[in-house]
Amino acid sequence: MIDSNQLTILCIASYEKGHEFMRECKRQGCRVILLTSQSIANSDWPRESLDEVFLIPDNNKVWNMNDVISGVSYMCRNIHVDCIVALDDFDLEKAAALREHLRIPGMGETTTRFFRDKLAMRIRAKEADITVPEFVHVLNHDKLREYMNRVPSPWFLKPRNEASSLGIKKINSQEELWPTLDLLGDKQSFYVLEKYIPGDIFHVDSIVSEREVVFAKAHKYGHPPFDVAHGGGIFTTCSLEPGAEDELALQEANRRVLEAMGLVRGVSHTEFIKGREDGKFYFLETAARVGGANIVELIEASTGINLWAEWAKIEVSAGKTAYKLPEMKNNHSGLLISLARQEYPDTSAYNDPEIVWRMNRSHHAGLIISSPSLKRIEELLASYTERFRNDFYAFQPAPERPTS
Repeated sequence: MIDSNQLTILCIASYEKGHEFMRECKRQGCRVILLTSQSIANSDWPRESLDEVFLIPDNNKVWNMNDVISGVSYMCRNIHVDCIVALDDFDLEKAAALREHLRIPGMGETTTRFFRDKLAMRIRAKEADITVPEFVHVLNHDKLREYMNRVPSPWFLKPRNEASSLGIKKINSQEELWPTLDLLGDKQSFYVLEKYIPGDIFHVDSIVSEREVVFAKAHKYGHPPFDVAHGGGIFTTCSLEPGAEDELALQEANRRVLEAMGLVRGVSHTEFIKGREDGKFYFLETAARVGGANIVELIEASTGINLWAEWAKIEVSAGKTAYKLPEMKNNHSGLLISLARQEYPDTSAYNDPEIVWRMNRSHHAGLIISSPSLKRIEELLASYTERFRNDFYAFQPAPERPTS
């Protein structure tokens, strides 16, 4: 017998992630259903926290939306779903389409575009007087010519609906752009052209409850993720000193972005670049999800806050009880990850007491460090980056889509 008062949450995950979200939903007394790709059915899901698992046929994690809508509608003949949550960037549109079709509360297709479509979020930000790099929709060729004559190269050609730096190409001249667009053919309109701004890139990861940013943590990447993904290097990110000028500016910019995009509740990962020439912060992109590349573990190391778990609490309590942020630690943390030559690299020689997490993934080496001292974190990151380069580092060009 199903308890009619029990909240039923449908979690959509075309990639394996969100384990702690599902566990927390179960701890909160929910019925938890997972909808995932047939190709990853045997992944290490938190099955002890799942009441049902439904599989969608997929082609390299790509789903047919008619299958999704028909399959979930059929499921709903016997199961009442209260809440639909997308656990990955690539699932946001699926969740929105299902909410619209089934008339389930939550983020609809229009608002979802502000967290998936790089053109939509730029237009929205510009309307809200948020500083963005100059951009143009790859649509009308006369407007493209006018843009390129007015805005000096180089530019980034960005797919509107990919995640992170996937599919981004650096364009150095008009002569380079046109053959690239010819290759895109009818897919040109799914791209945006944006001014390349050299500078440092930052990310702010947030918890939002009823449109209020109740938690936000700012970090600085060691090197731009695009440079690491396409040119090689070791991925690093590090805390900022709370109350420092850049940290305060990023907190305010992040608040304005999330207000403009209309996030009601959940988590977000938002990126900014600080222009090297003018010192201004420019909005790059935002997402209604947790950050990838183990940023959840990074933030938990310094604050004790697990973004997956807190997101689950917010979804479960929505409209019933006010969300209360747990008491936090006030440490600093740093993360570094490298592709590795070895199948399972041995990081045991890295034995400083500040190490709180080690990556366990084939052909990857990674560590998270935590300390009350930001200076100590910065020193260790600098030292470990050089050691990783000698001990483990390997390079492989970024794929067009994530592989896991």
